[in-house]
Parts: sequence; C-alpha cells; structure tokens
Amino acid sequence: MRFVIKLFISLCIITLCTQIGRKLPTLAGLIAVMPLTGLIVLIWLYLDNPGDFNLMTDYTKGALWGIVPTILFFLVAFLCFQRRLSLWIVLCASFAVWIVAAFIHQLLLK
Repeated sequence: MRFVIKLFISLCIITLCTQIGRKLPTLAGLIAVMPLTGLIVLIWLYLDNPGDFNLMTDYTKGALWGIVPTILFFLVAFLCFQRRLSLWIVLCASFAVWIVAAFIHQLLLK
C-alpha cells in the first residue's frame, strides 16, 4: 500500500507540472526541478530506513553533485531548441550528454 501512495503522489506532481506547463511553462520548469522531488525522495528513504543517516547523506551528496549532469542536460536541450531542432534530436543529444556526465558523476563519487 505504501508503494501505491508513493506512486500516486509522484504522479500527481508530474501531472501538475504538465498542466501548469500548458499556460506557464517557465513556472512548470521551476516546479519540476525544485527541491520538491528531492524532499519526497528524502521522506520515502527515511520512512523506509528510519535512522539510516549514512543512506540520507549519500543520497543528498549524489543529488547535490547530480545537479551538474542535469544542468548540462537542460543546457543542451535549450541550445538545440533555439536551433529549432526536432524533439527527438534534442532528447537524444541531451540524454547523450547527461549519460556521459552521469557516468563521470558516478566515477567521481566512488
């Protein structure tokens, strides 16, 4: 049952961002990347592993340094969209950069 609640809340946030994005895309972007997602994950991790502060510390460290690959993803997407490239090219290029950056992220955090 806990999994279903987690799934429902997460889906509600994604749906909210999508609905807001139709009228206010910059606000939807802000909501999508705000610490709300991180907050939800912290709560789920804590409820599933109460008192495991090593887990919480590792998660927050990964999230903090994970901002860099995410910034690169959105930077590439922004630049590609400015050049009027198709959605599929934008997504492929952005994810390719993100995957390389995420791989480096994981190497550096080990």
